[in-house]
Amino acid sequence: MLLRLLIARLGNRADAEDALQDMWLKLDQNTPQSPVQPIAQPAAYLYRMAANLAADRRIAAVRAGARDTAWLNVQPGAEEQPTAERTLLGRERLARIEAALAAMPPRMSAALRLYRVEGVPQKQIAERLGMTVSGIEKLLRRAANEIHMHEVADKAELVDLHRLPDEGKSHLGK
Repeated sequence: MLLRLLIARLGNRADAEDALQDMWLKLDQNTPQSPVQPIAQPAAYLYRMAANLAADRRIAAVRAGARDTAWLNVQPGAEEQPTAERTLLGRERLARIEAALAAMPPRMSAALRLYRVEGVPQKQIAERLGMTVSGIEKLLRRAANEIHMHEVADKAELVDLHRLPDEGKSHLGK
């Protein structure tokens, strides 16, 4: 009778059997060691326990479905995935930034890493490095300028690499 009730409430036999097994385990674990007053209506107690268990499982299933749907909605689609070209360009840019960081003075690169990568507030960076907050602000501004200048210089070198040796010279005079 309990299995039929659970099948009706949960919609399929497999879930109902799992719920019935859970019910048995709960009953087995809750048997008191000391004598307790017996349950006046054991059948009603079991039916109420089965109904509550079925309701809990339905609620959990709805929540799991909502959670899974929300997770799927925030996943990037195929059109949002980076192309091979964008991936290569991103890696090149990362290499340029890492080269710029390596060329910076240690205190400047440390402040930039702490602020931009680790998300440490400027006040805490100032305390760690023994500087003032305005000094950290200036250091971060200089670091950003150095990265920008490093990228500009690298782009200019790339343009020169892709030029033909005699490009820009007039061929009319030959």
